[in-house]
Amino acid sequence: MTLHAELTVDRGTRFTLELGFTAERGETIGLLGPNGAGKSTALRTLAGLLELSSGRIELDEHVLDDAEGDEFLPPERRPIGVVFQDYLLFPHLSALENVAFGLRARGVDRHSARQRAATWLSRVGLGDYTRSRPRALSGGQAQRVALARALATDPRLLLLDEPLAALDASTRLEVRSELRHHLADYPGTTVLVTHDPLDAMVLADRLLVLEGGQVVQQGTPTEIAQHPRTDYIAELVGVNLYRGTSRGTTVELTAGGTLTTATARHGDVLVAFPPTAISLHRTEPDGSARNTWPVRVRGLEGRGTITRVNLAGNPNVLADITPAAVIDLDLTAGTSLWAELKATEIRTYPA
Repeated sequence: MTLHAELTVDRGTRFTLELGFTAERGETIGLLGPNGAGKSTALRTLAGLLELSSGRIELDEHVLDDAEGDEFLPPERRPIGVVFQDYLLFPHLSALENVAFGLRARGVDRHSARQRAATWLSRVGLGDYTRSRPRALSGGQAQRVALARALATDPRLLLLDEPLAALDASTRLEVRSELRHHLADYPGTTVLVTHDPLDAMVLADRLLVLEGGQVVQQGTPTEIAQHPRTDYIAELVGVNLYRGTSRGTTVELTAGGTLTTATARHGDVLVAFPPTAISLHRTEPDGSARNTWPVRVRGLEGRGTITRVNLAGNPNVLADITPAAVIDLDLTAGTSLWAELKATEIRTYPA
C-alpha cells in the first residue's frame, strides 16, 4: 500500500464529502461523478489545498494530514505532482522553464533542473519545443508539458484534475492514448478526477463513483460497466437500468412492468440491458422473444450512426436504431410501437 485516505470534508450547506480508499504503487484510481459530486474537493484535499474536517491521509506511511492528531503537511512539502484542468502553465516561461520550475522550487540547481526538464520533454515527445512558450503550443502539447512538469519532480502521488477536458475531440483521442502509456510507466500512485466515462474507463485501474459526496459504487471499469447500480452510472455506460423483485425468471419492476429473464434469481435485483437490444415494430411481433410491450415515442436523438429513441411504456425504455430504421418506421414524437427484447439480452444481479 502506498496511499491510504480517509477523507471527511464539510462544505457547509453544499455537502459533506465522505471518501475512504487505499491504493498501491502503480495503480490509477479514477474518481468519477457529475459536477458537484465532490471529486475536486477530494483532489484538493489530497494536494493539501483543503484541510480535512476529520480523517487521515498517509502516503508511504508518512502522514500528510491527520485532523484528530492536528498534523498537516503544507502543499509545497508534499511529494505530489498535479496536472490541473487548465494546465496552469506560466505564460512568460518557455516549455523548458515551465517543467524546470517545480524542480527549482524544490531546491534543484538551475543547470540540473534544466537538464532534467529537457529529458522529460523528450519523453513526452516535445524535445523540439523546449523554447516554445505556452501560447505557441497546441492543447495537446500544453497538456504534455503540464504532465512533464508534474512528473519531473519524481512525485510519489500524481493528481490529475480533468486532464483532457480542455482538448478538442480529435486531439483528446491521441492524448488519451499517450497518457495511458505514461501512466503505465509511472511507478507511483495516480488519482484521476473526471466526469468523462471514456477517460475513466481507459485510464483507471479502479473507479470510485461519487454522487453527493458519497461513494455509490466502486470496482474495476469492467465491473462498473457491466453492473451499474445507479441511474447516473447506467446513463454513463449507456444501458437501461431498472430495480425489481425477481421470482425465478420473472422480474416485477419497481417502476412498473414485468420482464422475463434467462437466469433465475430470487429477491431484489437490478436489471440491465443495452439500448441496442431493443427491437421496434409497428405491430405486435410474433417471434420467439420473451418480452414484448406497447410503447410510444417521446423523443429522438441523433448520435452519429445511430438514433436513440426515448420510449414511454411499461417499462419506459431507450432503444438505439439506425437512421434507416427511423425512416422505415416513420418515427415521430407520439408514434405508437411495440418493443421487443430477448431474455438472453438481459443481465440481472443483486440490488
